[in-house]
This record gives sequence, structure tokens and C-alpha cells, in this order.
Amino acid sequence: MDGLLLDTETFYTRVQDQILARFGKKSDWALKAKMMGKKAAEAAQVFVEDNGLHGQLTPEGFLQEREEILEDMFPGSKLMPGVERLINHFHRNGVPMVVATGSHKRHFALKTQRHGDIFSKMHHVVTGDDLDVKKGKPSPDVFLAAARRFEEYVDPSKILVFEDAPTGVAAAKSAGMSVVMVPDKNLDASYLKHADQVLTSLQDFNPREWGLPPFDASGPSSSSRL
Repeated sequence: MDGLLLDTETFYTRVQDQILARFGKKSDWALKAKMMGKKAAEAAQVFVEDNGLHGQLTPEGFLQEREEILEDMFPGSKLMPGVERLINHFHRNGVPMVVATGSHKRHFALKTQRHGDIFSKMHHVVTGDDLDVKKGKPSPDVFLAAARRFEEYVDPSKILVFEDAPTGVAAAKSAGMSVVMVPDKNLDASYLKHADQVLTSLQDFNPREWGLPPFDASGPSSSSRL
């Protein structure tokens, strides 16, 4: 969800850079890629370990400081390009959708409070603090939990996942699902090789390529792949 449906990854980057500056350190995209998509506690552990902050900052301390700032920022979350068009198209054509996110329930509510109309079109939502999600991405837990909550069994191989994070791509593939990746432009190309399709934006997604109902002829039809 973060960085794919909502432009919130910049919030995380800004706050984490602010915290690291206090210790004379800078973040990089290798660290960010490892943290993306994980449960908060797991991401905090990575942050402290990879930055060599043991004895200076605990994962719990990092989370407390980060969350206090982020919770003021989340209500200002904006939709990423192409999200509204794609979700409305799927909903209009009876394509069931779910959100499977590492964010916990409280943060999900804050991030989506301005976009209720869009997120109300989801069949269901599974968050990182759900009891069925024992481990965060790259574990497939969140995707498998989401698949189980349809009224009828859905073969994972019939599910198409949209992801921006390398950990999310790995989780979806472990679950036996197909993945369209829409990565941040700063992400190293080595992280893109496991996705089934890589796009620069959701605006470039062509449903017809996946056997899904095509966009109306009047809408954009180009498909741009990396």
C-alpha cells in the first residue's frame, strides 16, 4: 500500500533521515529496500542493526520517536498516480480487490481517512497486526491470509499482486502469486528481476495483458515497462 497506492514512503524517509542525522549517519536505498513492507517491529530491528546503533538507540525507541512524527503526517497522504482510475475500473467490472499491508490497523486508518471512497471498494483489508500474519514480508503470511478471506477458495496462482517493495515481491512469489512491480525510481535494478512485470507507474498498467477487462477505449492505453 505504502508507495504503491499512497504516497507515504517519502514520510518514512524524511523521518528516518532526521533520526539518523542525530547520530551523524545517512540512510541509503539498500536500507530502505530492506525495511519496506515489513512489520514495524521487524523494520525497526533492521534500522538499528544495519546502522550500527546498538547501545545508542533501541528498536523500541526508534519506533516510538518515528511513530509520534508519522502519525501527524499520515492524514495528509495522497493517492499515487493511476490508483483512482485502476481501482474504479476494477470495481466497475467486478474484479475483487484486497489490501494486504504491513501497516498496522491504526496507521491504515490514518493514511486512508481522506480516501474512504477508494478503499471502501476493497473486498477486505489485512494489516500487519492481524493475528493471521505471524511474520511480515518477505514471508507470504499477509498475502495468504488475504487470499483465505474470500467467501470461496481462490487459487493463489490466479491472484495478481501489485507491489512497490522488493520484500513484497518476494512475499507474493512465495505465496505462488503473480506480481506487477511499480518500484521507486531510485531503487536499484537488481531488485526488479523477480517481478513478473515492472512498470514505471500504475498509469501504465494494461489490464488486457493479464486477461482482465480492458480500459474504456477513451482512456489511456499505452503500457510502459522498465
